[in-house]
Amino acid sequence: MAQTTDTASSLPKALGHIRVLDLSRVLAGPWCSQNLADLGADVIKIERPGGGDDTRAWGPPYAKDADGNDTTEAAYYLAANRGKRSVTVDIASVEGQALVRELAAHADVVLENFKVGHLKRYGLDYDTLKAIKPDLVYCSVTGFGQDGPYAHRAGYDFLIQGMGGFMSITGERDDLPGGGPQKAGVAITDLMTGMYATVAVLAALTHRDRTGVGQYIDMALLDVQVAMLANMASNYHTSGKPPARWGNAHANIVPYQTFACLDGHIIVATGNDGQYQKFVEAGGCADLATDPRFATNPLRVRNRFVLVPLLEQMVKRRTKGEWIASLEALGVPCGPINDIGEVFANPQVSARGIAIDMPHPSAGKVTLVRSPMKLSGTPVSNEKAPPLLGQHTDEVLREVLGRSDGDIAALRAKGVL
Repeated sequence: MAQTTDTASSLPKALGHIRVLDLSRVLAGPWCSQNLADLGADVIKIERPGGGDDTRAWGPPYAKDADGNDTTEAAYYLAANRGKRSVTVDIASVEGQALVRELAAHADVVLENFKVGHLKRYGLDYDTLKAIKPDLVYCSVTGFGQDGPYAHRAGYDFLIQGMGGFMSITGERDDLPGGGPQKAGVAITDLMTGMYATVAVLAALTHRDRTGVGQYIDMALLDVQVAMLANMASNYHTSGKPPARWGNAHANIVPYQTFACLDGHIIVATGNDGQYQKFVEAGGCADLATDPRFATNPLRVRNRFVLVPLLEQMVKRRTKGEWIASLEALGVPCGPINDIGEVFANPQVSARGIAIDMPHPSAGKVTLVRSPMKLSGTPVSNEKAPPLLGQHTDEVLREVLGRSDGDIAALRAKGVL
């Protein structure tokens, strides 16, 4: 069951002193700004009048109102935009550009994910805004970065997963049914770029607080995808051989994979020789623990094509529940493969309060997934649901820029807002 929003609003927020002007849309940039909002920053999301963030239209599914009817709030948009204030500004207009520059003068961070050079023609690039606010932290998120032969290309998560090597190591082996390259089930490169961007922004803010000097951050999806190849990149540089796809198996550990049981599948992840020995002994195959071909992990990796079929025969003799109960009692890492409904029904997930209900102006409430960051002294904020398009335009212009109702009405009449 989802928990209601937090009751810790009176506690200090880690980034309660920070204002972020968020010109980004879709996922990588908004994921970063949502992290910052969760940590207490005032995130002002700048959106196109009339349409807003592209993901507002990426449905169905949409959040439903009290009568069960679809609202205009797509689930995709809701996943990446809690905690923010939405302001509509036409940045293609001269007056809209001036308004964004004025807001930037009151911000600590600017976040954007336009094509390289696009914002320069609007006077919203780093050099222009730095002249207005020298200690500004400005983070650009693009597909390929600000330089290099691909800098001006558009970058999308799916393309980057392929170009960056991820799909060459994801998916079933080519020699097995269903083998071939496979993307991740979520936009993993976008999400990781948002996470790396968050870390970079926090580092730049710490530097600014020590020195008074802002800086420019150049984040590229391709850079992030290559960086997150992790041990697979290291395997390549160490061996000189591009790693292959192993499906649900592990390139460097055996057994560390899925196995079919009588009634489904389980994951067994033996991280050391002791766990392996307990696993095969629990399956009534103690001889596989003493067999010199399988005594150590390096030997098991070399002889995986002999060992794994024997383990598959062993596991198939029992049910999922029998295996999990047996292996958990022995301290052997194992578990089921849950669908997402089963994930949120899991008692551990429920106990951790990961699903939260947040009041929403058109849906009544929306159920979202809270930040996994748990800070004892400065808890994350769960106070603001993802905003409606332009929901806070008047509020922000009055509060931050001191604009009168008449000024705001005039801007709206001109189509600037």
